[in-house]
Amino acid sequence: MPELSRFFGIIIRMYMELNAPHHLPHFHAYYQNAVAIYSIEPVELIAGALPRRQQRLVEAWAELHQDDLRADWERLQAGQRPLPIEPLS
Repeated sequence: MPELSRFFGIIIRMYMELNAPHHLPHFHAYYQNAVAIYSIEPVELIAGALPRRQQRLVEAWAELHQDDLRADWERLQAGQRPLPIEPLS
């Protein structure tokens, strides 16, 4: 699963599924042993959980980079490599 961004110990990834696209554009956030899945539009937790602080950071980052996330989703579903997305700093 390609890594899109990494910040404050959080790793953001997105799956590629050629010929079997997901129904809802989304990304995965990993922090230590926790995993959460967020929809891109709207930015919303749809599965899993992160600690509260990391959840807020991921949501803020995703709101800032919603266009980049949508573009990477389209690239991956078309079989192309995603572009890295700037981390929070």
